[in-house]
Amino acid sequence: MRRRTPERHGTKRDRLARLVRVIMALNAHPEGVTANQLAAATDVSRRQAYRDLHALDEETGIGVWNDGGRWGLMEEALLPSLKLTVHEAMAFFVAARLLARFADEHAAEFADAFMKLAAVLPKTLAEHLVDTLDEMARAPVDDAYRRHVRDLTRAWAEGRIVQITYDAAVYDPARGTRTARVHPYLIEPSALTHALYLVGHDEERGATRTFKIERIRSVSLTPETFEPPAGFRAGSVLAGAWDVIGDQPPMDVVLRFSPAVAARVAETRWHRSQVLEPQPDGSLSWRAAVSGPHEVRIWILGWGDDVEVLAPASLRDEVAAIHRRAAAHYGVAPGT
Repeated sequence: MRRRTPERHGTKRDRLARLVRVIMALNAHPEGVTANQLAAATDVSRRQAYRDLHALDEETGIGVWNDGGRWGLMEEALLPSLKLTVHEAMAFFVAARLLARFADEHAAEFADAFMKLAAVLPKTLAEHLVDTLDEMARAPVDDAYRRHVRDLTRAWAEGRIVQITYDAAVYDPARGTRTARVHPYLIEPSALTHALYLVGHDEERGATRTFKIERIRSVSLTPETFEPPAGFRAGSVLAGAWDVIGDQPPMDVVLRFSPAVAARVAETRWHRSQVLEPQPDGSLSWRAAVSGPHEVRIWILGWGDDVEVLAPASLRDEVAAIHRRAAAHYGVAPGT
């Protein structure tokens, strides 16, 4: 009985790796290649080579040209070849891994960008990046979210005012949905919430505000343009932010970490303004000027009973109340 040969290129990962090889082959021959040459370079049939060329053009947005049977990449398809050291290539790879871990939506633009990047990375890193692309492809697809990100990116790049409908009811049902005209200053990822945020000037509020893009229900680009504040930089607007919320008044946070976790806390720079003071008993005094309590409170709660809030009093009371409610869930009486 004849044994059936497994399909060599049937899995999604194989397909991604194959498309990366197609990009590499086309990029190496700006004069173009024939379908037969491409098939030989990527180890597929001539028919599969044609399918891959059409997939690049139709699914990834990487434009290809065809002239008399020769195929090549459109001039604008890729940036000029990067001359990367292995350490620089590693930096790009780490960025791709972080994105794959923290993005909770499938972002086709990011996947396409990293597919192009894989074409110029050393072989070992390129193979790992293909695995990352496969991981990203498993994330759910939200077409509305994707449109909003695209529109906001365009408005940000072109300096155009946008009108958004924003649902603020997640934390406070009484706030409901509102319409806002925003000057997009920045689109920033959050490691804390695995989401993207729009940072910009809210005309109604008359101040810089932060909007979670998942809560934006509609985006309309206006023909009106704006000029960002002189000297505006991402680092300046987010200087006091714990994560992405930099539009709240700064507050001086003082914490005491127990000896059990003091060394672990001290080995990481959690905030640019932090000051550490080891104590004689092995505990650690930690202080920083943080924009608002919301994001840093989540971090504090993650340390459980190994941290005590010393200041401000409002944050101390808030964290204490959360611990009391948590204890009540487990039937633990206060003071036990």
